[in-house]
Amino acid sequence: MSTENEGNEGTAGPSVPSVPSAPPVPAAAPEGAPQGGPSASGAGPSVPADAPTAQVPAATHQDGPDPSFHSYDQQPYQPPSPPQQPPAASAAWPPPPPAVPSCADGGGTPVWGAPAPAAAEPSRRPRAGGLVAAVAVAALVAGGVGGALGFWAADRNDSGSSSGSTTVAASNSPKDFKRAEGTVAGVAAKALPSVVTIDAQSGDGEGGTGTGFVYDKEGHILTNNHVVASAADSGQLTATFSDGKKYDAEVVGRAQGYDVAVLKLKNPPNGLTPLPLGDSERVAVGDSTIAIGAPFGLSNTVTTGIISAKNRPVASGDGSSNKNSYMSALQTDASINPGNSGGPLLDAGGAVIGINSAIQSTSGGGAGQSQAGSIGLGFAIPVNQAKNVAEQLIKTGEPVYPVIGATVTMEEKTGGAAISDQGASGTPAVTPDGPAAKAGLKAGDVITKFNDTVVESGPTLIGEIWTHKPGDKVTLTYKRDGRTATAELVLGERKGDS
Repeated sequence: MSTENEGNEGTAGPSVPSVPSAPPVPAAAPEGAPQGGPSASGAGPSVPADAPTAQVPAATHQDGPDPSFHSYDQQPYQPPSPPQQPPAASAAWPPPPPAVPSCADGGGTPVWGAPAPAAAEPSRRPRAGGLVAAVAVAALVAGGVGGALGFWAADRNDSGSSSGSTTVAASNSPKDFKRAEGTVAGVAAKALPSVVTIDAQSGDGEGGTGTGFVYDKEGHILTNNHVVASAADSGQLTATFSDGKKYDAEVVGRAQGYDVAVLKLKNPPNGLTPLPLGDSERVAVGDSTIAIGAPFGLSNTVTTGIISAKNRPVASGDGSSNKNSYMSALQTDASINPGNSGGPLLDAGGAVIGINSAIQSTSGGGAGQSQAGSIGLGFAIPVNQAKNVAEQLIKTGEPVYPVIGATVTMEEKTGGAAISDQGASGTPAVTPDGPAAKAGLKAGDVITKFNDTVVESGPTLIGEIWTHKPGDKVTLTYKRDGRTATAELVLGERKGDS
């Protein structure tokens, strides 16, 4: 079956195939329906069999010694020397602990941690890499509810102290524990007041937990569609800030295909601080990341990692509907779990570069049967795309999708995005007078590149198209009867989710 890239759900299409065994291994996305937090699919939720054919929118060890082995040189036995007392002129005793190694990207990015003492750095082999356009079938990350409280304390004996112990007193005020800007603690402290935990309760009382963040001073909150979908029409939505204050909220607009939604606080407080938005186009593999959210209901959780890949094609489903979302995602190894959905993925400077939306799962069972935990493969909607969608939702309340006016199959092993023989409900696969038709594309053509991005399947093409806007000019490379050709076209538009 084929699926219209625009998101036609009319015709049933084959399930989105699992990612090929060849690297990169496809990811099964985390679940994220608000109902108690959709459970993450096991091997990765597959796209429902009735998923519509997509009408293509804009057609697109380190080597080193083994630490477990050590070499020792034999030396003649010598009696131990008496303990050395610190020189009178030396600094306070006992000496301070060693400095924490610093972590910087070498390009002006704020340093995380205290500077490390100068030392020769071990040589590192450059990593050869390239992104194979394999579609990760992902489950959305949504809420689970839970909580945990931990306490840690320790005593230390000091042989150099006459009392036999050392007591360190600290202020009870958190304000006294300030961290420098650019450190993880500094970034988190600044961002947390602008992140909210969303509780979505449907009309029948079921619900779940997700995350969102302050988009503007008027009280708009940006999050995932799957976080609020069940409560959007007749349910109840609340947003709780890190200080514990809770506010009722309502849906301004939702985009199921993009998996983006905008809420509005009904009585927003004064002094809201929107999180600064970064530029997801300038993100590089290896850049540091910080994720904030409410995994399994644990609000205000901060995790860190790096950008492990860009432009990762992901088709994700929430396990509760036959509709899927498509994205050309940022991949991160920051720990993301059910409940992190809709939360911000920040760069080392504290700017939002993505919205956490899906995770890869290895748990067994189909979608909706279990909740997966993080395995270091999380996916975020690039903020540049999310911003465009949010502005449209705030302005009109409905999403606008760029399209090429052609229906492509959702099979993966086609060597590209193949234009179907016919569209949804028996309509032509190539819309008459549409962008693809004007560019000379026909049923049976296989689109292999969208601009400079290699296209391996229908979902890959849709994800790439949706990173653009209607009216953008793009170049498609396609094969017909064994010959390769290119065509330029201007993307059309489709309003609303169908």
